[in-house]
Amino acid sequence: MHGICASRSEEGSAERRKTMAQETQRISDTQGPTQDHLPPEESRDRVIVRTSLVGIAANLLLAGFKAAVGLLSHSIAVVLDALNNLSDALSSVVTIIGARFAAQKPDREHPLGHGRAEYLSALAVSAIVLYAGITALVESVKKILHPTLPDYRASTLVVLAAAVVVKLLLGRYVKRTGERINSGSLTASGSDALYDAILSASVLFSAVIFLLWHVNLEAWVGLIIAVFIIHSGREMLTETVDDILGKRMDRELVSQLKKTICEDECVSGAYDLLLHSYGPELLLGSVHVEVPDTMTADEIDVMERRIAQRVYQKHGVVLTGIGIYSVNSRSEGIRAIRTEVTRLVMGHDGVLQMHGFYADLEKKTISLDVILDFAVDNREALFGEIQEEVQKAFPDYELRMNMDVDV
Repeated sequence: MHGICASRSEEGSAERRKTMAQETQRISDTQGPTQDHLPPEESRDRVIVRTSLVGIAANLLLAGFKAAVGLLSHSIAVVLDALNNLSDALSSVVTIIGARFAAQKPDREHPLGHGRAEYLSALAVSAIVLYAGITALVESVKKILHPTLPDYRASTLVVLAAAVVVKLLLGRYVKRTGERINSGSLTASGSDALYDAILSASVLFSAVIFLLWHVNLEAWVGLIIAVFIIHSGREMLTETVDDILGKRMDRELVSQLKKTICEDECVSGAYDLLLHSYGPELLLGSVHVEVPDTMTADEIDVMERRIAQRVYQKHGVVLTGIGIYSVNSRSEGIRAIRTEVTRLVMGHDGVLQMHGFYADLEKKTISLDVILDFAVDNREALFGEIQEEVQKAFPDYELRMNMDVDV
């Protein structure tokens, strides 16, 4: 392996300059791979704004018609459905504001751009949806306690039927656009519109039931609508808070990144992969890789830049740091120690992984990291037990064992 890695050092400074230039441009532009398929005249924020404007227009029209029909027919369910459309329009306005702010270029105070502003706008949208849902819930309960008979007309049925069709088409359009450009706010808005189509259909159903059998279900339908709205707002809020706090990255993406890294001839393992999101369009990451202890600093430098370039080109992720785990390859005695330590550590339930092993026969040191499952009741106690067991097996060595986090 050392010979293969050494031959790569001839790739030299030209590749290094090219890699770093691409990474610098990546951070400066805050543009991800999701834009590669967009027409040259379009940008991600323009697509978000245009799609949101379509949603605003559709929701305002629906809200106006439904409010008029609901007030004329004294139907709380139709009025609440109109309120839901109005909150959707307001949510789209907030989405546009967030997209515009997030698209601003990096500056001195925000060198990594403003992409996280989308999370703040999504938080505001969640609050709007929750407020609309709670208001709908209160009004529905009032109508259940003090019922009034609605006065449905043919125009009511026509408006509600049209609303179902419009919401279905709008939901499909917005959701597909959101998935295409990796916009969580648009995808959520599209899903919400599809839910709204179901809710409008339930209002239409209650109107038909009343006209045919004079059974008044509209207050209860309003209650169901309120519960759906609150549930949707809660889900949006939870997801947005997770994004702000920092959540576990998509397992498939992590697997693909590690696979790409380990495709390099010099790498025998990739560990401690950390990804930091600065908005949907900018992911920065760091990773540790295992390499032979025979590699020179120059060879490691070329390898790191090669890996960073490959990861950026394939996944649009900027690796800001690549740490090194040196793998002992020149001592049979060390390999035997590693085998025994691996057996002792991995023999415990709750141990997910052991990595970063390095032993020094002259200084009498053993270093390694151990990842424990979060499901273990007392991770510190288990770690202490493993540490004591390994130290007992190698009493003459100084054990430098770290409890790592399953990220």
